[in-house]
Amino acid sequence: MEVVEVIARVQVEVPVPDAVALLAGRQLPARVQAAVADAAEAARLYAACRGPQYAEARQLLEARLRVANKTLAAHNPGLVVRWRNLPDLHR
Repeated sequence: MEVVEVIARVQVEVPVPDAVALLAGRQLPARVQAAVADAAEAARLYAACRGPQYAEARQLLEARLRVANKTLAAHNPGLVVRWRNLPDLHR
């Protein structure tokens, strides 16, 4: 049996100035910019929908997030919104 070592790349959070982020964001294609905005809004709304009365709203937001993530993943998998990216929501 062969042993394979896997070394995980260290993820370091480096702050990016707002002006640099805006300049980089303007270089994205229009459909990707729209998907970034839609994913951010769906994630923000999903985190705000708490309680059993919001079950249907969360399902609709999950679908919206899936559609946006599909576009983002096709352009750059690093742009995909994951559960850990959702504000105030830790799974």
